[in-house]
Amino acid sequence: MKIHIKGGRLIDPAGNIDAQQDLFLAAGKIVGIGNAPADFQANKTIDARGLIVCPGLVDLSARLREPGYEYKATLESEVAAATAGGVTSLVCPPDTDPVLDEPGLVEMLKYRARTLNQTHVYPLGALTLGLKGEVLTEMSQLTEAGCVGFSQAEAPIRNTQVLLRSLQYAQTFGFTVWLRPEDPYLGGGVAASGAVASRLGLSGVSVIAETVRLHTIFELMRSTGARVHLCRLSSAAGIELVRQAKREGLAVTCDVNIHHVGLTDMDIGYFNSQMRFSPPLRSGRDRDAIVAALADGTIDALCSDHTPVDDDEKLLPFAEASPGATGLELLLPLTLRWADEHKVPLVKALGRITSEPARVIGLPAGRLTVGGAADVCLFDPEAVWKVERRTLKSQGKNSPWLGYEMRGRVTATLVGGQLVYELAGQPRNGEAQAAR
Repeated sequence: MKIHIKGGRLIDPAGNIDAQQDLFLAAGKIVGIGNAPADFQANKTIDARGLIVCPGLVDLSARLREPGYEYKATLESEVAAATAGGVTSLVCPPDTDPVLDEPGLVEMLKYRARTLNQTHVYPLGALTLGLKGEVLTEMSQLTEAGCVGFSQAEAPIRNTQVLLRSLQYAQTFGFTVWLRPEDPYLGGGVAASGAVASRLGLSGVSVIAETVRLHTIFELMRSTGARVHLCRLSSAAGIELVRQAKREGLAVTCDVNIHHVGLTDMDIGYFNSQMRFSPPLRSGRDRDAIVAALADGTIDALCSDHTPVDDDEKLLPFAEASPGATGLELLLPLTLRWADEHKVPLVKALGRITSEPARVIGLPAGRLTVGGAADVCLFDPEAVWKVERRTLKSQGKNSPWLGYEMRGRVTATLVGGQLVYELAGQPRNGEAQAAR
């Protein structure tokens, strides 16, 4: 199908483009920007006046809950949530049941995602068998099956010798190891150590749980030369260590959960289990350090850390409730909120959820270039909508933002040149209706 996206404000962070330009798609590729190629006859024209046209979002952490946890979410429900959020590429952690530690399981997941023909799904393979932290997986075979990196998800490797061997193996073949920097002996609490946790009587996770692990990881990186992506930084002290490591030239990238950009441990209030995350929400000082690091590039990417949780697991006392929240549909509006509150240029802000995470994975995604994949997101930056259970397409209906109004809403998502999502019947900037 040939599609003409007409009259939109085109933003491409990778090319530092922000201009009123049309976009022309054919055979799953971008065939023209600004001007149509010769003999181009559109089968469909999308009216993008008043909308922003940008690359499809790239999310570095989204649990799809398949296989094994279909009672929490299904592949169908979560890729629908992804397209509704403008996410065209996502990385899923290996903590499924069974764990993604065998090529056949990875191939099955990739096949299921392809048959849905919506969002591109890129699995992380398990770093150790069963995520037990003891025996390394066959990383080469998992890579051939479609894995883009290797992770322990939330399961730590307690044996530093095993972590060293995994980095040596990964460096030999050029693989990236994705690690959550939390010391297993200093972590394990349910809230950030500090006045809030003490007042509420909650077990705390100290900042040194993150910094001690980071020191270990960086020493092993210096020894092996391995490439590491750090998942979900949470503290000012940890961010400063990453900043120093980057100055040193270590091959390290990192991301942060979008919820940590706008929330702190004070938002726990009176044991609000919607505010339970892993890593936990930290102090205002830590939140401010995250904001600053996003602006200066120390933090490479924002991710939704999408974690569908069923109601029974959230309606428990705070310390017993499962951590996590739905996030795929909130990644864009929360990014826009951060950009607006802290005067971050829109081009830079969108780069944190498009071109930068694509660079982390090593994929030619998150950009709009002639000849590139036609993965495109259209959104109305002024549209106001309320986060309610009925408005979320994800099977996981739990979010710390329930009841809040968001500004900025996806109106259409295209993957491989196919229109996979369209928001119909909604006013655009208070004027025209979204074109169908």
